[in-house]
Amino acid sequence: MQGLLKLIKQTKEYTVLGKGLNTGRGQQQVFGLTGAQRNLLIAGLAGETGSTTLIVTPGEVEAGQVCDDLSALLPRVKVKQLPVYELLPYQVLAHGKEVTASRLEVLEGLCRAEPMVVVAPVEALMRRLSPPDVFAATGLELAVGDRQDPDALGRRLLAMGYERVDLVERAGQFSVRGGIVDVFPMTREVPARLEFFDDEVDSVRLFDVETQRSEEKIERLAVYPATEMVVSESQWSLGRGAVKAEYRVQRRKLEKSGDPSALRFFDEHFGRLLDMLESEVFDPGLEIFLPYFHPRPVSLLDYLPRNAAVFVDEPQKIREVVQSIQRERAETYADLLTRGKVLPGQSAGYLDWEHLYEGLNGRRSVFFSFMPRQATFIRPHNIVNFTAKSMHSFLGHMDMLAEEIRQWRRNGNAVVLLVTGQDRGRHLLDALREEKVDVFYVSSLDREVQPGNVVISHGQLSAGFELVNARLVVITEGEIFGQRKRRRREQPREAGTRLEPFTDLKVGDYVVHVNHGIGRYRGVVPLDIGGIRKDYLLIKYAGEDKLYVPTDQVSLLQKYLGAEADSPRLSKLGGAEWNRVKSRVREAVRDMAQELLALYAARETVEGYSFGPDTVWQKEFEDAFPYEETPDQLRAIREVKRDMENRRPMDRLLCGDVGYGKTEVALRAAFKAVMEGKQVAVLVPTTILAQQHYNTFRERFANYPVQVEMLSRFRSPREQRRIIQDLKEGRADIVIGTHRLVQDDIIFKDLGLLVVDEEQRFGVAHKEKLKKLRTNVDVLTLTATPIPRTLHMSLVGVRDTSLLETPPENRFPVQTYVLEEDPVMIREAIRRELARDGQVYFVHNRVADLDNVALWLKSLVPEARIITAHGQMREEELEQIMLDFIDGAYDILVCTTIIESGLDIPNVNTLIIKEANNFGLAQLYQLRGRVGRANRLSYAYLTFRKDRVLNEVAEKRLAAIREFTEFGSGYKIAMRDLEIRGAGNLLGAEQHGHIAAVGFDLYCRLLEEAVQEARGQRVEQPVETVVELPVEAYIPDNYISDTSQKVELYRRIASLRKESEIAELEEELVDRFGDLPRPVRNLLWVSRIKVMAGRLKIKSLSRQQGLYRLVLAPNHPLTGEKLVSVGELYRNKVKFSNADEEFEIRYKFREAGRTPDEQLFELEKFLENLAG
Repeated sequence: MQGLLKLIKQTKEYTVLGKGLNTGRGQQQVFGLTGAQRNLLIAGLAGETGSTTLIVTPGEVEAGQVCDDLSALLPRVKVKQLPVYELLPYQVLAHGKEVTASRLEVLEGLCRAEPMVVVAPVEALMRRLSPPDVFAATGLELAVGDRQDPDALGRRLLAMGYERVDLVERAGQFSVRGGIVDVFPMTREVPARLEFFDDEVDSVRLFDVETQRSEEKIERLAVYPATEMVVSESQWSLGRGAVKAEYRVQRRKLEKSGDPSALRFFDEHFGRLLDMLESEVFDPGLEIFLPYFHPRPVSLLDYLPRNAAVFVDEPQKIREVVQSIQRERAETYADLLTRGKVLPGQSAGYLDWEHLYEGLNGRRSVFFSFMPRQATFIRPHNIVNFTAKSMHSFLGHMDMLAEEIRQWRRNGNAVVLLVTGQDRGRHLLDALREEKVDVFYVSSLDREVQPGNVVISHGQLSAGFELVNARLVVITEGEIFGQRKRRRREQPREAGTRLEPFTDLKVGDYVVHVNHGIGRYRGVVPLDIGGIRKDYLLIKYAGEDKLYVPTDQVSLLQKYLGAEADSPRLSKLGGAEWNRVKSRVREAVRDMAQELLALYAARETVEGYSFGPDTVWQKEFEDAFPYEETPDQLRAIREVKRDMENRRPMDRLLCGDVGYGKTEVALRAAFKAVMEGKQVAVLVPTTILAQQHYNTFRERFANYPVQVEMLSRFRSPREQRRIIQDLKEGRADIVIGTHRLVQDDIIFKDLGLLVVDEEQRFGVAHKEKLKKLRTNVDVLTLTATPIPRTLHMSLVGVRDTSLLETPPENRFPVQTYVLEEDPVMIREAIRRELARDGQVYFVHNRVADLDNVALWLKSLVPEARIITAHGQMREEELEQIMLDFIDGAYDILVCTTIIESGLDIPNVNTLIIKEANNFGLAQLYQLRGRVGRANRLSYAYLTFRKDRVLNEVAEKRLAAIREFTEFGSGYKIAMRDLEIRGAGNLLGAEQHGHIAAVGFDLYCRLLEEAVQEARGQRVEQPVETVVELPVEAYIPDNYISDTSQKVELYRRIASLRKESEIAELEEELVDRFGDLPRPVRNLLWVSRIKVMAGRLKIKSLSRQQGLYRLVLAPNHPLTGEKLVSVGELYRNKVKFSNADEEFEIRYKFREAGRTPDEQLFELEKFLENLAG
């Protein structure tokens, strides 16, 4: 949008400011600009400084708008937002790393002297940092050919704040496997793999975190610290001494205070931290001690180059924000100090206003105030006044817009209309030309717009404006049509095959063996049998039964997945019970598959209404969607429209979490139906959801002659009678309602589409009435509970399903903390949210205690308006409370897990969960999804009570929550559990029991077979070849030490079906772990033999005393002719027999004087001849 910048650069005001900046003349003041007007001026000035630019805003929302505008105006400039990072003044068990990574990216860029624009809310600047020279010196750069000991590199990465793990999955982790070091720098999109030859860097490769495969070679890799606190050895010693000295002084004070609980906590808490300091291993918990290690106050301002330009938005407001935060912190620290939770020096972790202003004062800076009131602390050399007006909204009224444009032209203004897409631009062009406006369209706004010209172009700003000084008028899509298209950040691409979730198999987990049933995994056990070492998976069954599963049969095992709370009964080895269970489930899924298929076939015979192709109006309606569609959404929309245009009535399930875009798919389907004169009914389970959908539909259909109504108890009897009559006579086009919609007095004139939201939440009676409604109309069912892809694939051909799996696009991820419950922390978290006019969920899952919890919160935060809600309330009472909360009548909702699904309240951006260790991971995942719905940083605090001894289950759960916080394996577990819930919802309660009986994976396999059978397809049972050869074929501990990775690889090797797959896996192993040792090479060789034998339908292949014995399945492919030719080729070395209905081949070979390799090669050759 260079054309806009050229216009503002021609003003005399711009020239004055530019000269002031270029001559380094200290402070300048600008009055009269705000929002996008101000951002346009900053973009022009920032582009000319030739150095780094810092923009300071009062809050996060303003920072986000500045970032968006500058990214649009300066597409070739790196624009980065420095997010606020709340350094809690007490130890946190775990927290998400996303904000840390964003901040580190800014610090790293500044250390490397990269020209960039940094946008920072003032609170983000307040946090003290390590000195820039220390931070830069701690980073390292490695290039091919450099000398570096891999173990020493590992120690250095630990000191830089990286976490050592077995498998690198996320930023901030590294692993060392012999001569291979994997590291995921905090500021990179992908991790890197360094391979060493002795102590020389042999290669540097980027690898895919999902597949763990190398993808691209690079010459060098820069790794900067994974934490903002970095310490040299000398500083470590000084800082540790300072902490210890203050610890002793503070301990004496607490002894005198006579508070034993404060002293006890102080000793326990700081004892742990002092132990960490003694070990000299960095831990994120030590960040709270930064002022002791770096006594001189340092902030981001110290990282800026001397010639950096600083722009400050509303300085008076910024000072008020800083002083307010200072007061809150002083109060918090005073309270924590008396209770033994902090040391006095920790309060210096944030800069005060005086230090911040001092850092700003010595730089060339421009202060922006909209109102002409002079901040007393600013001493400007220049004061520049602009005259600007904000833009009002035209809400699609082209006649009003045209009249305004004519007036602006008469005044000599250049008028620029910004749109986000070509179609929208062309439509606007036609509409304005119809209104006799002389307008033209350009795809890019590179050239200056002449006064009096009217131009439509691609572009996006936070708001339109009239800038009188520049004779420029800018109108955005938001003002023209009433909604602004918001950019969706591109999702990371997915490449290759994902590693299967078998990697999270841990000792003690339940597993299902296809032939032997449910047991408990006890680990990988090496056994020597006949002098040959092999690995086996030990499975414990009922009683004292044990089963040693050879690693080449791991594919017969699956991790047991039932609902999270399920603890299945162990099977008994050798009995008939498991086969009976399997038969019962197989029979049930067979019945269900036939029923589904019968329903599917019956629908094929029903003649429904066939909608026509999309109209021009449909295109316009879809263009007005204020977000960019995700690929999943676009696919689902295509599938829904294809169904609607088919003569067969649609019955499609659309599945995706809250915020994933289901409603927009339903809106487009509804528009399509209404455009052909059909009526639409949207059925929802609660009045609140009805209200939310009603508001959304009204807003989206506002510019069209469509009558949208709502039928719920919020409508008076008189209104309900009027709506019912309108439906009957066809005046109402769309009706949204609860189960009131399925009552007998509701008659539609011409119903064409039924949208059902969360069908599983309706009762049996309502579902029966639903069946009558849906006989020959198109039905779209929405559900927020995810269903597994495996189940989705199993049901292909009997249930039409669309999945929305692309997550919603948020500017910031939810900042998640796992920490001990503390009233000061809770008070601070709540006050922080209320200070930005937000609301809070406080979740406590015991109904009996809710009122007491609310009273306790009231004592902590007396100014807060608090209400309680739980599922045992009368429906009307609960709904009224929730509506009042949505309307902002209360600040805090103290509730049970009733908020877990369905609700979408963008103003709630802090979630506090009391005793989070009593919740399941899937529950925590869904609860956390209730915040972070708006364009601002959101917080989730998962608290636990510190008992003297946490029991084993609670410890495990807290460890899992910690992993879940950082999207590790706990996150995967939560997703799997949610999916299993979804499967139960989709298939019904009875099937949920069958899933629990055999485990989810085996259930899906049986269901897929049943569906194929019901459709008349031949289900061929695969032949699982058992290969028993006396060769050492296993994965040694010195090659892969991590048991779960080892089991995952055994599983993958056992499931290989092609020689090409084996070759690929061999490449992967060399890439990830280095050259193959002899036992691993043998393992892959035996696997290749197993693949060849499997193709020939050989059930078992074994070797005893110079004889190979091959037992074939009845459906083997070997013809009599082939057997004769093999017999002739090997003469008396081969014998065939057919006893006990088993065809057997015995092949005699010369064992003496042959190496194991030669023997395997000979067997391979024999199988080739059998196949050839």
